[in-house]
Amino acid sequence: MAAPDFTFEEIESGRRLFAADWQFAVAAGSYAALPAMAGAEIAIAGRSNVGKSSLINALTGRKALARTSHTPGRTQELIFFSGPAHLTLVDMPGYGYAVAPKAKVAAWTELIHTYLRGRANLARVYVLVDARHGLKPPDLAVFDSLDEVAVSYQIVLTKADQVRTELAPTIAAISAALARRPAAFPEVIATSARTGDGVADLRAAVGRLLRERASEPVAARSPPLPPRRDAR
Repeated sequence: MAAPDFTFEEIESGRRLFAADWQFAVAAGSYAALPAMAGAEIAIAGRSNVGKSSLINALTGRKALARTSHTPGRTQELIFFSGPAHLTLVDMPGYGYAVAPKAKVAAWTELIHTYLRGRANLARVYVLVDARHGLKPPDLAVFDSLDEVAVSYQIVLTKADQVRTELAPTIAAISAALARRPAAFPEVIATSARTGDGVADLRAAVGRLLRERASEPVAARSPPLPPRRDAR
């Protein structure tokens, strides 16, 4: 299913939301280093080299807010960026590749799982998928984890400008894969950080999510799961 149409007001509201003065806030390499929960958080996840940093920069209109790298697996912490008073953006370590010892990879994988289980203000995880390649086994494993902890997630295609004629089959295949996943949001948003295509839709989608979240009773939100006993 393609992304829904947004009204002019929603597009403009999304533009204003991400026109804030976004700044690096903190890099958390351990559970103890996570900042206190405040407002809502949205997290950006995806395979290494999927274009997370480029899309974050496009979203916020900042050329170097998130550091881009030609080395897959460079981000090895949870990177928090603060913008409007009620919203924080979290850049999660890329999965599927990492130039680091296995013990370190295991440590930050555990940090991610602990973050997902215990972050009550996490509104949604946007899982980036390279439009040129579609879903891969590591993506499905991440979906399993998000379903397990009941964290809402939505798929965002990156580098869509490079496969414009092939987008419909890719979106259809992803939609079919998500159909029976309980925590998956059904619409797929196609973007290109290079051309800016779809970025306004993604901003509007975040704005709509925050408005819907603000209007629902606090008691209706799923409580965080307890951290694992071995979390540090």
